[in-house]
Amino acid sequence: MPGRAGYPPFEAPGRTLRLGAKGAAVKALQARLKELGYVPGSADGRYGGATLTAVWAFQKVQGIKPTSTVAARTWRALENPRAPRVLVPRGKATRVEVDLTKQVMVLYRSGVPVLISHISSGSGVPYTEYAVWNGKRQVFSGSARTPTGDYKTTWRARGWHRSYLGQLYNPIFFNGGIALHGALSVPLYPASHGCVRLPMNVAGILPGMLGKGVPVHVRGAFRR
Repeated sequence: MPGRAGYPPFEAPGRTLRLGAKGAAVKALQARLKELGYVPGSADGRYGGATLTAVWAFQKVQGIKPTSTVAARTWRALENPRAPRVLVPRGKATRVEVDLTKQVMVLYRSGVPVLISHISSGSGVPYTEYAVWNGKRQVFSGSARTPTGDYKTTWRARGWHRSYLGQLYNPIFFNGGIALHGALSVPLYPASHGCVRLPMNVAGILPGMLGKGVPVHVRGAFRR
């Protein structure tokens, strides 16, 4: 019998996994996460950073406090998973939803979540940064917020893109200078200047899945 929300059945190995674990149970975890729309990297049986951020995303969607340990509660949720909460019920069939409360991004195609990722959005801490930009040393300041609202994807860059606030990997802009982009640090709390940080492996595949002019809906607020 299919599980909740019509997902294929899955029998959890039941073995407690921690970061650095290897073997068949890790491979089963990776395959199940991928099947559900998460991005754990290759199913190589090694519990590394890409699998960790996919586990975090899954746990957050299921209402489980994110942790690197995959134990009984997470295994049970993998057997009977819930879909991400829809933020824009009347949104277009192809769209991106950014949940600032849970720190999760979902890409929908034909109304189905096909990519679900852990994110780190704007920290909300005002900043003042000095950088050499256009040949001059300049000062930049802001509120480090990721504004809520309804936007659309605009321009993008391939590979590392230098902005006056740092390096963005494969950025896809949707609100002025605010983009979905890969970063080397995507912690379990909002930490950016306002962009939506993604794990590097997610940013590597997202441009091939997300076109120009696609709606991006940003909702919620993170509570520390």
